[in-house]
Amino acid sequence: MKFTLMLVLLLQLIGLALCLAQNGAFYINGNGNGNGNGEYYNGIKLHIETQQDRLFAYRGENVTLSCRYRYEPPVNSSRKVRVKWSKLNMDFSKECDVIVAIGLRHRSFGEFKGRVYLQQLDEREVSLVITDVRLEDYGMYKCEVIDGLEDESSIVELELRGVVFPYQPRHGRYQLNFHDAKLACEQQDAMIASFEQLFQAWEEGLDWCNAGWLMDGSVQYPITVPRGPCGGEGSSAGLRNYGLRHKNLHRFDVFCFASTLKGKLYFMRRPLKFNFDEAVKACQDDGGEMAKVGQLYAAWKFLKFDRCEAGWVADGSVRYPINYPRPKCGPPEPGVRTFGFPNKQIGKFGVFCFKMT
Repeated sequence: MKFTLMLVLLLQLIGLALCLAQNGAFYINGNGNGNGNGEYYNGIKLHIETQQDRLFAYRGENVTLSCRYRYEPPVNSSRKVRVKWSKLNMDFSKECDVIVAIGLRHRSFGEFKGRVYLQQLDEREVSLVITDVRLEDYGMYKCEVIDGLEDESSIVELELRGVVFPYQPRHGRYQLNFHDAKLACEQQDAMIASFEQLFQAWEEGLDWCNAGWLMDGSVQYPITVPRGPCGGEGSSAGLRNYGLRHKNLHRFDVFCFASTLKGKLYFMRRPLKFNFDEAVKACQDDGGEMAKVGQLYAAWKFLKFDRCEAGWVADGSVRYPINYPRPKCGPPEPGVRTFGFPNKQIGKFGVFCFKMT
């Protein structure tokens, strides 16, 4: 009796398998692990293809993050898939939606709303176009394609071209906790720099002996010429790392990252020059505003802006940019020189102004 019952159940299972095989493939590896190798019983695989090299862009331009999917072997029939692009945080533990699309319907989210769309030049292309790239668009993006139970994805990295600069406020060295540091960069038309951005700046010659916050909450500083106060003369060049610090309690300077300008930066002066309030008014009377530190660095880096004369900038500091070092213009290396924060009423200087274009 038991043998007969087991035989009946076995025949039913065989019949169910044959029925499923006749009525279409079904998914056997539904872990959605993003390896592009999802597999069906009938051997069809979904593959996601994105560019492997890091994509570079400038602030203010449009950029396309390429993504295509294909079936192997090819599937001739049109299949309705769900496409989702998301932006990952630095440790991949969290992601925020950028755009979701099914067929012709799509929806964008948050700061990306109205700035992104899918480029679909052929049936299998689902590339992401970001218009008017912003500083905060820097990072990792995930292209995800969902076909029924199958869910495959791949990562694209977007890097902004820019310049890293150290920043400390009026009250001097090591005054900023992490949150103040992040805000200080934003107030200077910049963002707090990442480790990768600081490392690249060090490779390009940045040398600074004050420790500063980075985006990941670590505190580091770049040294190209080892010396006593900066890790010792016998140490090697590189990034000095204080590790992760308490974001509320510990205080340091900050490294900021600025990108290209969306406007015009220029210098103004009169025979008697300006105090700070007069400088603010001079820029406003000319239809502009006082330039921010990040804008001055961006003009120096990307426009080769060079002025061997000190001028006020928006944070109350006095600086001047040198691309072509010469006598009486400071050190023999290119850079943005600073006079610190003079008395706003007594100090008399030119002014760097900025106009949107």
